[in-house]
Amino acid sequence: MTHEQAIQVKPLVQAYMGDSVYEQYVRAYLISKPYKNVHDLHKKATAFVKAKSQAEILMHLQEELTEKESDVVRRGRNAHPHTVPKNADIGHYHLATGFEALIGYLYLTEDQERLAYILQKSVEIGEGLYGITRE
Repeated sequence: MTHEQAIQVKPLVQAYMGDSVYEQYVRAYLISKPYKNVHDLHKKATAFVKAKSQAEILMHLQEELTEKESDVVRRGRNAHPHTVPKNADIGHYHLATGFEALIGYLYLTEDQERLAYILQKSVEIGEGLYGITRE
């Protein structure tokens, strides 16, 4: 998809795709670590993908985003979801939606290099903020 085509995709649809891509990346990353217990893998994956974590990761990434990427994040952040998870702060949820929209946009535009960079950087930030992968 070109940028022009991908930007026409509704922000919540971009976020829907981004959620899937990000969770798959996080799961693959965690499986590469020494965790063998599925329950432990689930807890650690949840720590990465919860709205608060995604919001904080996005705040750390923001300075590295291009103008187009920042626009995608803004559109995702300002989208109006019909539901909000009961365990998520609305502010974190909106930022997380912007983060997921960015991941979805990069996936849809098939910008593999940039997507790989943002995903790897996100995991590094998550590890640093929360010690997520440490025992």
